[in-house]
Order: sequence, then structure tokens, then C-alpha cells
Amino acid sequence: MAVTDPPHAQPRDPGARGTDGDRRARLVDAAVDHVAAHGIADLSLRRLGAAIGVSHRMLIHYFGSKEQLLVEIVRTSEQRQRELLSRLRLDPGLAPADAARSLWRQLTDPRLAAQERLFFEIYGQALQGRPEAVPVLEGVVTDWLEPLVAAEVEAGTDPASARSRARLGLATVRGLLLDLLATGDRDSVDAAMEEFLRLYYGEA
Repeated sequence: MAVTDPPHAQPRDPGARGTDGDRRARLVDAAVDHVAAHGIADLSLRRLGAAIGVSHRMLIHYFGSKEQLLVEIVRTSEQRQRELLSRLRLDPGLAPADAARSLWRQLTDPRLAAQERLFFEIYGQALQGRPEAVPVLEGVVTDWLEPLVAAEVEAGTDPASARSRARLGLATVRGLLLDLLATGDRDSVDAAMEEFLRLYYGEA
């Protein structure tokens, strides 16, 4: 899943002064927001730099290549998703199943389809062993397990079962996201997710 919440309400200047780490993070955030709004068709470092207000040389300085920047976009999008999940978990008005439904609606927002496609594209390249894409595999599953297992344990699941259920949930969501991108059949995919949630949470 390489999507994120809608773009930041108060975008930061990616070229603002700060440490190298701060500036790199700002550049990634700006790039993620740009991809969310405009997709990745015909994306080049020169065009992206112009769109977010920095030179393409600065992007090369911080990321080395377009491919390495795309990996960082995917990883940052994943981190935003996990932050969204954490916020939903902390909402006292949401039952676990309803939090999952809310997350699903966010992930399947049509405005973020380009990020979903980018995630699966980079994931596939990493699985083929392309050196510039391989880093995306680090944490692509395990980084999700901690918050998902925590949610399961809080709901009363024993830790061993919680880890298996977390993997099942993550795999189902990613599989249905891929289905949606491949078929465009939103009604059927949403119905499949609803059936999964009914079984997963034991709803009548």
C-alpha cells in the first residue's frame, strides 16, 4: 500500500533552510504530495523539481536518481498510512471494524490511485532484484505488523494469533487494492472487503 492521506493542508517550503536531513524530508513530503495530486505520468526530476520549487540538481544531490526518489516516495507514503492507522485507533468513537473501514476508504480514494500504482510498480521491481528498488522491501511487511498486532492485542486477541491475523489483514488489503487497480470494479472490491471485515471481526 503506497498511498497517503490527502496532501498536507499547510505545505512546507521544500527548499527552506535546515539540516540536510530536514531538507531531504521536506523534499520527500513535497514529492509525495505532488504525486498524490498529479500522478507519475511523464514524471522527471526536472519537472518534479520545477513543480515543488527546487532545482533538479538538488533532487539529484539528495536522492541520487529518479528511481531512488520514487522508492523514498513509496516509503514515505507507507509511513503516512501507518500514522493514519494510529490516529484511527486512538479515536474513541470508532470500533476496530469501523476504523478498518475508514482506513479502507482513505486507501481507495481515487485521487491516490497513482500512489497505489507506484507502490506495486516499485514493489515488483524490488522483487525482481533491481538494486535501486530493493530498499523498499525493508519493512514493507514488518513495519506494518507492530501497529496491526497492537490493535489486535488491544481488542483481546492473544499475541501469537494477533501476529497471524495482522499478516492476513495486511495481505488482504494489498490484494484487494491490486484488484481495484487491475479491474476498476469498485463495487465488487468494496463488497469483498466488507465480507472480509465481517468474517475478520465476527460481525453478524
